[in-house]
Amino acid sequence: MMSGMDIVDSHTHLGNFPLFNVSMDSTEMIEVMDRHGIKISVVFSLPNELTLNAVKKYPERLIGLVWINPHEGNLALQKIDKAINEWKFRGIKMHPLIDSFLPDQEIVYPIMEKARKYRVPVLFHCGHPPWSLPWHFGNLAEVYPDVTIILGHMGHGHIVYINGSIDVARKHENIILETSAMPMHRKIKEAVEKIGEDRVIYGSDMPFGHPSFEIRKVEVSGLSERQIEMVLSTNARKIFRI
Repeated sequence: MMSGMDIVDSHTHLGNFPLFNVSMDSTEMIEVMDRHGIKISVVFSLPNELTLNAVKKYPERLIGLVWINPHEGNLALQKIDKAINEWKFRGIKMHPLIDSFLPDQEIVYPIMEKARKYRVPVLFHCGHPPWSLPWHFGNLAEVYPDVTIILGHMGHGHIVYINGSIDVARKHENIILETSAMPMHRKIKEAVEKIGEDRVIYGSDMPFGHPSFEIRKVEVSGLSERQIEMVLSTNARKIFRI
């Protein structure tokens, strides 16, 4: 790992996940962060109060995003208001696969309106059919060109979806690609070259992924030292206003 860099991890979770045989609490997360030079992690969990408690415990190290299910209607909008205004969270997390919606459905529009109002990014899970394929995010980006849309996993493990994420981001300047759980290191370099060095950010997907290999994936991708620092730190600091 490059010395002297304060890494920002843009994609982490807290909780117990028996399906995946993993779990992590905030203290364990901080321990992993310390071992791998991660200064700040962006966290989102269910329930949202799990994130809130972690951010309160480690306010200098953890930044919260509020997990929103658009099917909750007005309740979802109230959760955003509370998370941004009272909890001081820095953005919104949405998971089309788990919560069963398409990113370009009109049910998502009120959430995006809130993101526009508060000028915060929206991080989506991306890469699993039928709900979270990259082309739907392109449609959403056309409707909300002034809202920052982060594609978590930049297509995940399927080359068609990875390429699709890069293609969609090339067409829409408000789309950011995040690297966690995407296994192809050279695709990180390709993304930087095709969409811009300021629009790719690092994530580990803790506890499903681990910084030990997710950071290394960025480091061996073929980027320059300056670009590595942008992906591992600088870009996320701008996006999440750190």
